[in-house]
Amino acid sequence: MAELSTTIIKKLINFFTRSRCSLLGGIIVVILFPILLVSILLDMQGIVENPYFGFLIYMIMGPLFVIGLLLIIGGTLFCGGKEDIGIIVVEYFQEQLSRPGRFTRIRRFVFLTSLITFMTFVVVGVVTYTGFHYTETVSFCGQFCHTVMEPEYVTYKNSPHSQVPCVECHIGEGAEWLTRSKFSGARQLFAVVFDSYDRPISTPIRALRPSRATCEGCHRPEVFHGDKLYVNDKFLPDEKNTHVQTVMVMRIGSGGYSGREAHGIHWHVSENHSVSYVASSDRENMAKVTLVNAANQKKVYRREDVSALVGTMEERLMDCVDCHNRPSHIFKGPEAALDEKLSTGIIPREIPYIKRQALAAITRKYSSQDIARRSIAKELMDWYRQQYPEIVAQQKDVLARAVMGVQEAYVENVFPGMNIDWETYVSFTCHINNGGCFRCHNDEFKSEDGDTITTDCNACHIILAEEEPARDIIEILKGSSSAGM
Repeated sequence: MAELSTTIIKKLINFFTRSRCSLLGGIIVVILFPILLVSILLDMQGIVENPYFGFLIYMIMGPLFVIGLLLIIGGTLFCGGKEDIGIIVVEYFQEQLSRPGRFTRIRRFVFLTSLITFMTFVVVGVVTYTGFHYTETVSFCGQFCHTVMEPEYVTYKNSPHSQVPCVECHIGEGAEWLTRSKFSGARQLFAVVFDSYDRPISTPIRALRPSRATCEGCHRPEVFHGDKLYVNDKFLPDEKNTHVQTVMVMRIGSGGYSGREAHGIHWHVSENHSVSYVASSDRENMAKVTLVNAANQKKVYRREDVSALVGTMEERLMDCVDCHNRPSHIFKGPEAALDEKLSTGIIPREIPYIKRQALAAITRKYSSQDIARRSIAKELMDWYRQQYPEIVAQQKDVLARAVMGVQEAYVENVFPGMNIDWETYVSFTCHINNGGCFRCHNDEFKSEDGDTITTDCNACHIILAEEEPARDIIEILKGSSSAGM
């Protein structure tokens, strides 16, 4: 048995060394086979969490293993001798089986060859299947291309959709969207390799599937109805970091589904009518808004001064992302970022003037996040040493926590390496600096009969309290009820 095994091994070695092509392929396969097996097992068990480990397995070693197999086959068929080719044809086995005493040896040879072939197909199949899914993981999308995708990954992890895999929104169902996304991903990889990607990434992204097909997979339009109580916590830049609140009823409304009349904010996406607009490529500056009602009657609202938009305009049917333009990759403004940290206690509120001093520190220009961290810490510590030395002496740990919270507010929203500052990405879900809702809802758009798009604030929300001292929400609601009576 040992002699037969030795003979078979010698024949296999001789088989691979007949041509340089198959020899090279054999070396690649023999070296990578055990490494791939062990690496795949480690990856399946989740022992190694580094995103580059998966890339090494599925994007480098896997393709190299397949190339090795192809070299062996090609070397045998095109570079080997007649004897090599003869071993893999039926006539060879017929000849061998016709000789006395050859059946047992041929059976063992066939068994060994079949086992190696089976194991090879298993490895190739696992690498192909797992490699395909690896390219759709959050770690690959967000962490592999670290520099370019770091802002998107960080804001995604802090968003309401942080438990939704990237591919659920970025890749649609069916072969068409799968193919488009893979080609788009390949272009992005080349852009990263050759350092030719945009800084910052330009928006909106036009390679995505239609947003309604994405959003409405989870957010069912037939249940968009009713009102929603919204509370916005804010802290003033005074000594006590006074906590104030804006409380409003958001009129979510309905798109007119399930027999409900279209009203409120989601009136814009009703099936009973359509709203389209012509705007600049960034969708921040509108030129024309068109409403087609249920009776197919068209009404066009035009903006008088559109000279700045000439040559950059495009027409679009309004859908989810025209308001919710940053549903996952949410970049907060400096005040909102600090207010969130103060509200959750990450920045202790008992440190006097922490909101004011933090706001001054994080809105300065820095060339990198590392420099920003050091500069923010130095500026805050120097100021408190001069103005409140007792805090530095007696509440050193609390102050250190506050400094770390301020640093977090900065590094979670500003990325100098990608030219992203506090004003780079604007949210359209509100109306800061005349953006968002005010892009259309202003007095600049008029129809031919002189009508304008409504500017009634109560069409979308009813304000119950605006930057008033924070108190129990029940008291605010009771006060609003009494005022209404």
